Amino acid sequence: MPTPPLHEPHELSTPQKVYLWLACISVASLLVADITGCKLFSIPLGFSFSVPWSDQPIDAIQHTCGMLAFPITFLLTDLINEYYGKKAARRVVWLSFAMGFLVFLFINAALNMNHLDAVYNVKKESFDNVLGNTRIMYVASIAAFLVGSFSDIILFSWIKKLTKGRHVWLRATGSTIISQFIDSLIVTYLAFNLGRQLFPATDAVPMPMTDVLKTALTGYMLKYVIAIALTPAIYLGRYILHAYFGLMPLPPEQATP
Repeated sequence: MPTPPLHEPHELSTPQKVYLWLACISVASLLVADITGCKLFSIPLGFSFSVPWSDQPIDAIQHTCGMLAFPITFLLTDLINEYYGKKAARRVVWLSFAMGFLVFLFINAALNMNHLDAVYNVKKESFDNVLGNTRIMYVASIAAFLVGSFSDIILFSWIKKLTKGRHVWLRATGSTIISQFIDSLIVTYLAFNLGRQLFPATDAVPMPMTDVLKTALTGYMLKYVIAIALTPAIYLGRYILHAYFGLMPLPPEQATP
């Protein structure tokens, strides 16, 4: 009787390993952005300007701390789109969505666990307030992430084909600038206005629409600066993927949305 063949562990190829790492970093960045997104920050501009929807001038940038990690997801989406194609980029978006939903379930489970009343334990009110707001941010962030990321993928691929593969900075920065405007508006409205109306909390009242627009606009201003600042990172990423891993960008004819 012949001996059955041995089943060796599957060895990943270099492109598969790179894709796995890029996907994991993208997912981790989204989850960190979701968790820290319930906190708002303010950075003074040093000047002010008026907007038509508010009597108060804008003199500071205010947005969620989630945007510290969130721009990384767009950078990695562009790199994955560049080397693996739009289907692979969409797969990472759906993977990030699924992992975000999984964490959302664990957060809800933690919020409903019986609290240990001990001096060394975190206070139930503090835990519930922070993670309760994070729960709203999760839903808002994931919704905005889906719309913004799919917009980014489409725009990136369209610009790549339009420019025949030239002007990497244009498709990377241009797609990110437009898609992050969409994301900024959606996440701010859902997280701080509609979400708080649907799930009221004693210490988190709904944000007025004038402040929603202000937060979205000033946050987008910072995202715009970050998108410009990250432009060299797309070139650095291309260099690393080519020099160290031997990957080549997909030809522009394969970039049709």
